[in-house]
Amino acid sequence: TGVVPFVALLLLQRRPVAGRALLVAGSGCPSHGLCRSNVQEQTRRQVAVLNATAQELFSLYLKCQGEPFSSESDKLCNPTGIFFPAFRVNRTSERKEVMVAMYKLFAFLNASLGNITRDQEELNPMAKELLERLHNTTKTTRGLISNLTCLLCKNYNIFQVDVRYGDSSKGKSAFKKKQQGCQVLRKYVQVIGQAARVLLPHLSPS
Repeated sequence: TGVVPFVALLLLQRRPVAGRALLVAGSGCPSHGLCRSNVQEQTRRQVAVLNATAQELFSLYLKCQGEPFSSESDKLCNPTGIFFPAFRVNRTSERKEVMVAMYKLFAFLNASLGNITRDQEELNPMAKELLERLHNTTKTTRGLISNLTCLLCKNYNIFQVDVRYGDSSKGKSAFKKKQQGCQVLRKYVQVIGQAARVLLPHLSPS
């Protein structure tokens, strides 16, 4: 484990990391210049977009993997055996606790999307629509991480969060790469809806 600079965090897409992610450089949060004026509304929109597109991304992923994934997704994509950040907050949780849980979730997702995109570029290079959706989801996720970083620093002076990442698929067989991707995306579909329900009330205008 160790201290991982926040900028490097966005690049950690190829290997598993369990450590402490440093959200901003230095000994604390900057007092000015980190947040956009509409950061809460932008964060709401990003979460809503991810929630609205998650199922379509998963369905398209399955279609592009072919058999047996198309017909046996319930068995092959069961996410029970994979690591995914625990999401134990709810609508009555403290806002600070919700923001930290969100950061852990989307930092993990960003790294996982990097793994999945790399594998699909190798396994399905002609699947242009899937690759575009993966890139767009990654872009939205990175923007969301940036906004959560801002909110944690601005509101709670939090600049370090323990983040654990999943296993890299590098070196695994094509089948295992496809399976890991579908397991992560299925779990993502399950969790993003819950995350949206929990987070959005905390970001409602006063």
